[in-house]
Amino acid sequence: MRRKFMAVVFASMMSTFVFTGCGGGEEVVEQGNSSSNVERVTRPESEQVELKIGMVTDAGTIDDKSFNQGTWEGIVEASDLYGLTHKYLKPVGTTHADYMKEINNFYDAGYNFIVTPGFKFETAIYEAQNKYDDVNFVIIDGAPLDEAGNYIVEDNTVAIYFAEQEAGFLAGIATALQQQTGDVGFIGGMEIPAVQKFNWGFQQGIKYADENLGTDIQMKEENIVYQGSFDNVPAGQQIAAQMYDKGVKTIFCAAGGVGVGAITEAKERAIGGEEVWIVGVDVDQYNDGLYGDIPAEVTDETPGTSVILTSAIKYLGSSTIDMIEAQMAGEFPGGSILTLNVKTDSVGLPEKNYNLSEETMNVVNEIAKKVASGEIVVASTNDGSLIQ
Repeated sequence: MRRKFMAVVFASMMSTFVFTGCGGGEEVVEQGNSSSNVERVTRPESEQVELKIGMVTDAGTIDDKSFNQGTWEGIVEASDLYGLTHKYLKPVGTTHADYMKEINNFYDAGYNFIVTPGFKFETAIYEAQNKYDDVNFVIIDGAPLDEAGNYIVEDNTVAIYFAEQEAGFLAGIATALQQQTGDVGFIGGMEIPAVQKFNWGFQQGIKYADENLGTDIQMKEENIVYQGSFDNVPAGQQIAAQMYDKGVKTIFCAAGGVGVGAITEAKERAIGGEEVWIVGVDVDQYNDGLYGDIPAEVTDETPGTSVILTSAIKYLGSSTIDMIEAQMAGEFPGGSILTLNVKTDSVGLPEKNYNLSEETMNVVNEIAKKVASGEIVVASTNDGSLIQ
């Protein structure tokens, strides 16, 4: 998968990039030539020897079963494979100053490759890329943002976005095919572009299945809830309980720790005999939904029983590994903003889906090919969604 990703990435690099924001308008992302007044700090050459990988976590924990964990697992895999020093730091808060403090700590400790998962790092990475021009930065789901609201990606930074709407679309189709009739819901964390795109893509997938695949699924506006955070586990359980009580059968959760609460509610109900489901996000959350007689290891022979119907995946770990390998090969695509999608094998559903039928997966895989080819275009806004 990563070889295909890198081929597409390096074939599409440009010096000026245009991407679509959550409002649908185009924003120009400039490469280099920043007018920043940040004082540059350069490490003596004698210290520039070992590649040391650092990650500053976003809101939540390193084992959040989602964004932080997926990114960190990629760093660990690459570091173990190539014998690299690696470490993560968790800020005390989520402000610009909190993030800069940990980036500064990494620099002082000799780290020269820093990964930051989340849009909240945008202003911190703008400052850091100018202050530490001998460090390479990777920001995921965001781009360096100056005080005037301009996105500027310097030569020592790569900004990575994902086409979450495509992963959500495929998850919506799989959900509709498996459930066939009835209500579904969505729980988001903060109402930010990445989470919104998951929601809008999921709605488009439901709509596509209803119009083309013979399903009859409803998604009511009252069953689309943004909780407002990524770490309020009890709130996630409460929201899920309310939806299930109203007859919702499957909930798509793009909400970090809030989603963990929803999974807990689903498991408790499943243990009590109800048939309810969760669609996971970012990583394959199947194991997080296991209940009852849990196997020591999930395999085809012993899959166990899970409330996770499927997951809308962003291959965070693979994209991080690719950037580390590019750095080691002297091919770090600094100054780039990359959007990874189904075509680059960077978003989609898990390879193993124990709660989806073979027939469902065959249909989903055929539709994924149409998305990759451009025959089906999934909107990154609410255009074409069920709820306008």
